[in-house]
This record gives sequence, C-alpha cells and structure tokens, in this order.
Amino acid sequence: MIDGTERLAEMVAEGGVAVLTGAGISTDSGIPDYRGPDGAQIRHAPMTYQTFTRDPVARRRYWARSHVGWRTIARAAPNSGHRAVADLRDGGLLRGVITQNVDGLHQAGGCAEVIELHGNLDRVVCLDCGDGTMRDELDRRLRLVNPEFHAQVIAVNPDGDVDLPDEAVERFRLVGCRSCGRGTLKPDVVFFGETVPRPRVDASFALVESAKLLLVLGSSLTVMSGRRFVLRAAKLGIPVAIVNRGRRAVTRTRRSRWTRPSARCCPSSSAS
Repeated sequence: MIDGTERLAEMVAEGGVAVLTGAGISTDSGIPDYRGPDGAQIRHAPMTYQTFTRDPVARRRYWARSHVGWRTIARAAPNSGHRAVADLRDGGLLRGVITQNVDGLHQAGGCAEVIELHGNLDRVVCLDCGDGTMRDELDRRLRLVNPEFHAQVIAVNPDGDVDLPDEAVERFRLVGCRSCGRGTLKPDVVFFGETVPRPRVDASFALVESAKLLLVLGSSLTVMSGRRFVLRAAKLGIPVAIVNRGRRAVTRTRRSRWTRPSARCCPSSSAS
C-alpha cells in the first residue's frame, strides 16, 4: 500500500512510471468529464457505435452537435496535469502514457509516448472505404455547406458532443467521404459499445507489465477498457496509485487513492 503523497513522490522518483489518464485530467482545460461531480453523463448519455451506424437521424444530430463542440476541444490547452506528465518524461521517469481521452492534450503538452486507447477527435475515418482525413478539413467542408449554422452551446461532452435545440439539428447538412463519394464519416474514436483495436490493447498491457508503478490520473475506472490495466498491474504486484475526484470502480488492488483534481495533484519530476 502506498501511504501518502510523499511516498508516492518517492516511488515516482524511482522511475519506470506508466500513467493511465481519464477525462478528469482534462477538466481544468475546460473539457468536462463523464462521471465526476459535474460530469457530462449526468446531462445525457454519450453516443454509442450502434446508434451512430444504424440511425441516420441520430448520426445527423451527433455531427451537428459535434460540429459546434469541436471548437471547445480544438481550443483547449494543456493544463498543469498534462505538463506534469511531460515533466516525468523529460526527467527520464516515464515509461509511457495510456490515455482514455480523445482530446490530444498530452501530445500538445509535450508528451509523445502516448497510446490513445480510444482514438483522437482530430481525425475522421470513412466507415465504407477506410480513408482518413483531419478533423480541421472536415470542419472546413461543413462550414461551407452550413454557412448560416449558428447554435448556442449549452454544454460540451468529453467527446466533443454538445446539447443543441432540435431545430438547429434539423437544418444541419452533412458531407460524405471525399475519397469514395458515398461513405459514412465517423470521428476516429472508439464510441461506447465499440471495441478498442487489439494492437492498442496489447501495447497498453505491455506498457503496464514493464512498469514499476501505475499512476492513474482522472479516471473513475468504471469502464473495463481502462480498469483492466489496473487489474493486470494488481495481479502482477505492481503498485497502483489513483488520483481522482468522485467514486471509482476498483476497490481491491495494491493501491492508494487521492480525491483531488488530478491537474493539481499530479506528482512531477520536480517533486523528487
């Protein structure tokens, strides 16, 4: 059992740290989490893969809302939590990062060794031909076909989804794949109900298994896609430290936990 932040700083200073991050690390960047005290899931459930692929009306609603919400994601800047993780890298203490987030803020904060478990919102993929493009390019095309589309943002989800009135959604026009001309475009992220690509899972397990410490920042560990790495670390006897606000799903691991904003409680290499 890790006892106290001083002991955690000592263990971080020994190096070999694998970091697992969730939406809570980005809340200080203006992107809300799903399950924290003010979580987005309290407002409405996120889009599922099944609904997105099978329901054209729901898909239009998603893209209309995401078109507006993308501005918040694109403008977001790394906070002290992202920079602290980058400090671990610069200090030679970081084994690597697994993030459940799709905002790209770890890379923007200076950390290149990131496994994006759930993808990244700055990329778009065609479900028919597999062609990929950057989100900024899609945003430009959507602006061209929706020149007078203006909507008031009520709330933004971690996946860039927002609440919009129905009348705004109904007049929103979609665009197709520029490569095949007919394909359905989807953000290159893993929706709820979708399977994480196996290579990412394998790389994440390998990272955890090579670590001396697994540091979890801003994740409730409710979803198995992230929780399984904590369970693997515990099974191997690798210490786990959890820094998060709100409830968490893992209760029986060799770990310690702090209920503080992860951006303000992340140990950096300067703590050693």
